[in-house]
Amino acid sequence: MGNLGRSTIARKPNETMRLIVTTFVGVVFGFLIGVSFPTLSLTKLNFPSNLLPSIDLSYIEDKNSGLSTQTFLHAWSSMKANRNSSTQAQKSNDTLKIWVPSNPRGAEGLPPGIVASESDLYLRRLWGKPSEDLTIRQKYLVTFTVGYDQKNNVDAAVKKFSGNFTIILFHYDGRTTEWDEFEWSKRAIHVSVRKQTKWWYAKRFLHPDIVAPYDYIFIWDEDLGVEHFDAEEYIKLVRKHGLEISQPGLEPNRGLTWQMTKRRGDREVHKETEEKPGWCADPHLPPCAAFVEIMAPVFSRDAWRCAWHMIQNDLVHGWGLDFALRKCVEPAHEKIGVVDAQWIVHQSVPSLGNQGQAQDGKAPWQGVRERCRREWTMFQGRVANAEKDYYKAMGIDPPNSTAH
Repeated sequence: MGNLGRSTIARKPNETMRLIVTTFVGVVFGFLIGVSFPTLSLTKLNFPSNLLPSIDLSYIEDKNSGLSTQTFLHAWSSMKANRNSSTQAQKSNDTLKIWVPSNPRGAEGLPPGIVASESDLYLRRLWGKPSEDLTIRQKYLVTFTVGYDQKNNVDAAVKKFSGNFTIILFHYDGRTTEWDEFEWSKRAIHVSVRKQTKWWYAKRFLHPDIVAPYDYIFIWDEDLGVEHFDAEEYIKLVRKHGLEISQPGLEPNRGLTWQMTKRRGDREVHKETEEKPGWCADPHLPPCAAFVEIMAPVFSRDAWRCAWHMIQNDLVHGWGLDFALRKCVEPAHEKIGVVDAQWIVHQSVPSLGNQGQAQDGKAPWQGVRERCRREWTMFQGRVANAEKDYYKAMGIDPPNSTAH
C-alpha cells in the first residue's frame, strides 16, 4: 500500500510538465503554420455583413503588420468611418437623381445650374473665347420668306432694318448662294426648304425658346414696299402705344382687303375701324378691332409665345390665324393695332402661288388659293371645337363668342 501511494504522487509532476510542453509545442506549431501559408482574405468571402459587424478586414489582411494598440485603434476608427460612408452612399443612391419640377420637361434629372432652356440665333465663331464672340446682341428679329426673283425688293426691305436686327431668310425656291451678292446676306441666316410657306418655317424654326432674346419678331412677306418705313421708329411707336401685336398701315390703294389695315394719315396708330354693315358683330372683335393681317405682322416676345402654339402643323398658309390672334393678348382691342406713321405698300406679287402645281386644268395659283380658303375653314372649326371641348370638360356653359 505504501508503495502504491508513493508511485502516484511521483507521477503527477511528470504529467503536468508533459501538458505544458505539449501546449507550448502546439502554440509554436500553430504560429509556424500561420506564417507559412498566405493569409485568407475575408474580403473575398461573401459573408453577410451582419455576421462581421466589427471586424477590420484591412487589419486581418495585413499578416505582417505587427500593429500597435494605437495603430489598431486608428484602423478601427477608419473601419467605422468607412461603414458610415457606405451607408450614406447607399442612401444617396436613391437621391442622386435630382428632381426639379421647375426644370423643362425631360430635364428634371439635371442640376438647375446646367440647364440651358432657351437659345438664340446669334452667330458664333469657331475660335477664340466664347465670351468675346458677340460684338452686339441684336434685340429684334426679322424674317422674310423669299424667292430669288424678288431679290431687289427684299434687298430694299432688309436695308430698312438696323444692326439691332437678326435677319433670317427662308428660301422657298432652294436658291441661297446667289444672295451673297448683297453684303448683308453674309451675316444673315439662310434656311432653305423648297415650296414651303412662312408659317411652315415659323412653326419649325422660330420656337419661342429659340427667339426668346428678341423683344419683337417681324414675320414678313417678300412683296412689301418699304419706302416710307423705318424699323427703329416703328418699334418706338409700338412701345409708346402698348401694342403686343401690330403691323404697319397699308397704303390705301394697293393690296387692301380690310379697312382695319388701311393707313390713316392723321394719327400715329389706330386700333379700331368701321367695316361693311354686318361684318362686325362686336366693335371690339375682328375685323373691326383686335385684328392685323398675316402679310406683315409684328409680335412681342410674349405674344409670339402664344401665337406659335396656335399655328397648326398641317395648315401652312395661316389663313384664319389673323382672326384668332386676339386670343393671345388681353384686352385685345387695346393691344393689337396698326401703326399708321410707318406704312408699307403690299405689292401682291403671287410668287409663292406660282410654286403650286397645275391640277385638273387649273393654274398652279388657283390650287394654292383654294387650299388657303379650305385651311381657313378648317382652322375656324378647330378653334371652335377646342373651346367647346374645354368648356364641356370643365362643366362650364360656353360664352356666345368663339373664333371668327
